[in-house]
Amino acid sequence: MKQTLLILTIGIFWSGIGIKFITSQPSIAFPLSQQSSDNSSQPTEYMSDQMVHAQTQFGFKLFNQLTQAQKNENIFISPSSIILALSMLYNGADGQTQQEIQETLEYQGMSLETVNQANQILQQQLSQTTPEVQLAIANSLWLREGFPIEADFLKTNQTFYQAKVTELDFKSADAAQQMNQWVEEKTQGKINQIIEQVTPNDIMFLINAIYFKGNWKVKFQESQTQNQPFYLIDGQEKQHPLMSQKNSFFYLETKHFQGINLPYGEDGRFSLYVFLPKPEINIDDFLQTLNLENWNQWTQQFSVKKGTIELPRFQLEYDVELKQILQNLGMIASFDPNQANFSNLSRSGDLFVSFVKHKTFLDVNEEGTEAAASTAIGITRTSIDIAPFEMIVNRPFFCAIQDNQTGTLLFMGVVYHPEIE
Repeated sequence: MKQTLLILTIGIFWSGIGIKFITSQPSIAFPLSQQSSDNSSQPTEYMSDQMVHAQTQFGFKLFNQLTQAQKNENIFISPSSIILALSMLYNGADGQTQQEIQETLEYQGMSLETVNQANQILQQQLSQTTPEVQLAIANSLWLREGFPIEADFLKTNQTFYQAKVTELDFKSADAAQQMNQWVEEKTQGKINQIIEQVTPNDIMFLINAIYFKGNWKVKFQESQTQNQPFYLIDGQEKQHPLMSQKNSFFYLETKHFQGINLPYGEDGRFSLYVFLPKPEINIDDFLQTLNLENWNQWTQQFSVKKGTIELPRFQLEYDVELKQILQNLGMIASFDPNQANFSNLSRSGDLFVSFVKHKTFLDVNEEGTEAAASTAIGITRTSIDIAPFEMIVNRPFFCAIQDNQTGTLLFMGVVYHPEIE
């Protein structure tokens, strides 16, 4: 499977998850597992406590469902992209449909206004990057020309999600092409198609796109990259280029795994986290331990150590239909024409979500990382040890890209078989 890094596009879906972090040194940050119970009236408090907690919970729930459904396959998602798209949809739901989306996204205890304000603040904070790191988030609503949509629904998504609203002639042959061109533009050409076709019953598409490009704080030297064995899950081995670097890193080692934090940019706000299970630990057993509690505990235990990291140079492209996964998580009514209630989106006709599609791109090389993601939702009528360490990532591994200032998990994935062009 072709692989690449850091491009996200979303259509009629939302995503965003994170963990609260504190910075211990200029180049690296650590997350806090403690969550404040003081829900003050300040939106920033909601964002840093309840919202980040909720989004992280959802991200790991979704990822665990995918790893169970797609055994031994490369998986790479953008929880932030998916949550942003679903949060926009959330504003159009009512009754049981709204409650199921709320519980799936772990939004219990938060008002709709709080959810929207928190997502707005998070997007604003994520946009404050440095020259070494690019991060762009874009949302859009694409409406069937002439179909009545609730004004409050449109205003809310324009205000809090900066969603571009476009009316299209859905009977036109180039309707899908226009939406795909928008996605391609917002992901710097990394994702060129998220909408395959527009059917006669479609009335709206909600699309989110995320693009990330970061240069390593300390780049890998191409002269140190060498072909070495990479051991596949079935015991076979393949020759693959492994980049190599000796330095001081934020590092964690337990009896079950090795973990490393590789920062981007001079300030190290964004990082790539790589977790490599010990040889005697199966990657699938490690994936079962991924949850909010463990993630918080692990990431705050990292400390600076000297050592060597060898990391595959790889690219990855991934796409998945999330309908069944979201139903498994409890979001059932949204996809059922007989149960779905999107009266806050439109009062004309019986509306339901026909699909939730997610595509990602990832490219990890000596210079840094490039990634993109897209989520599309289709709405249809009746979506301090000083001893040196050695970490050789030559077998299946888990990785995640995180904003260490807000704790937002932008991407996460498992690589069973790295590929390059």
